[in-house]
Parts: sequence; structure tokens; C-alpha cells
Amino acid sequence: MAGHSKWSQIKRKKGALDVKRGQLFSKLGKEIQVAAKLGGGDPELNPRLRTAITAAKAESMPNDNIDRAILKGTGQLEGGNNYEEMVYEGYGPDGIAILAEVMTDNKNRSAAEIRSIFNKGNGSLGAPGSVAWMFEHKGFFYIKNGDEEQLFELTVEAGADDIKSDEADSVEIYCPLDCFDKVDKALSGAGVTPETTKLAYFPKDETELAGDAALSVMKLIDTLDDHDDVQNVYTNLSISDQLLDQLNQ
Repeated sequence: MAGHSKWSQIKRKKGALDVKRGQLFSKLGKEIQVAAKLGGGDPELNPRLRTAITAAKAESMPNDNIDRAILKGTGQLEGGNNYEEMVYEGYGPDGIAILAEVMTDNKNRSAAEIRSIFNKGNGSLGAPGSVAWMFEHKGFFYIKNGDEEQLFELTVEAGADDIKSDEADSVEIYCPLDCFDKVDKALSGAGVTPETTKLAYFPKDETELAGDAALSVMKLIDTLDDHDDVQNVYTNLSISDQLLDQLNQ
């Protein structure tokens, strides 16, 4: 199950797409608020909230912001919104598949704006199910300087179904959604703190593009990612290290 890791590439690509810090905190706060509303304000009993808090702390979100988002979600503090969650599916240039996770308090507004972004980016918004079948929704853990053999034994018993490592001894762990909490607790119990923990969509197969075609898709992804209602963007696009370096210049 070991193999070449692409997380370093994803991290570098993400560096080219990061939203401004204030907007990023807003998106993280939304996720914390919704997680607390759905599963309660105790992260020990709410794996989604625990994951959201971990992600927020990884981005240096102040503890006061995190606490306020939890209290808004549980109804203990005024100012919370009734956010709806949805996944928009569509195609970018050259038929590249794109999924956008959206959290909004006005789905009609969001639908119109997301459709406009696809159209202006030479793509098209698809019907539900049009591209979701090309992805797997899984749990993901990224660990720097991990012992692959030790992590294999630790997490496979908890339900992990894929483990990959790279030349820098960083380890990626993937698991089905229903095993996410077990794998998370297995790592925590062993004193292992992942740099990244999340639920995400991963393409079953990737389509490689180069040059202007790849840059056109990346521009569309960037515009989606910068929208206030869009939490995450996923694609089956694969691009070269050289082009990734170009994007980060």
C-alpha cells in the first residue's frame, strides 16, 4: 500500500490558491459552527468538530474565534446562521471534473453565483451525480516524519485502507468515512499528531493537462476557492511539478 506521495504537491498548489486570512478564518468558523450544531460542542464526543478545530489551529486561528464559533453552533451565543451544506458538481475546461463543497445561508444566491463562475471559466455546472462518481469521499491524515511500518500496524487495525509515504518520510493515511473516528483515536492514543486531518474527496483517476489548458482550469479552481460560500474545491486535474512551481512564483 506504500507509494509516492502527492501531498507535497497539493500543499504547494494550495499555497497558490490560499484565500486571504480573514476569509479563511470565516470559512473555518463556519465549519466549526455547523459541526457543533450537528454534533454538540464537546470535541471529544464530536469527531467532526474535533477535526474542524484541528484544521483551524493549523491555520493559527485564535482560540477566542474557535470558542465563539462553537458557542454560536450550540446556540449559547447569538449570531449563528442556519447554514446549508451542499456539493456542486461540474466540468472545467477540457472536461476536467470539479467538486465544490459549499456552506451557505442562501442557497439560491450561491447556486447562481457558482454557476456564473463555471460559465465565466469556460466550464459548466453539472447535475447532481454528474462527476461525483469519479471521486471517493474518505478520511485523510497527513503525518510528517512518520514511521510507515508503525503507522501501518496502528491504523490498519482501526480501518485504514491505504497508506502512502514519500522520500521525506511523510505518511498519508486514507480510510473509509465510517472508520475516520477510530483511526483518529488510534493516532491520538499513540501520541501521533497529524499535520492535516480531514474528510475530503479524492479522484479515482487523474487527467493530466499542461500549458494554457492546465492554467485555465487552475484559474477556475482559484475563483471557486475564493468564493465566500465555497469551503473546499476538488478536481481530478493532475499537473507537473514544473507547472506547480510556475503557479507559485
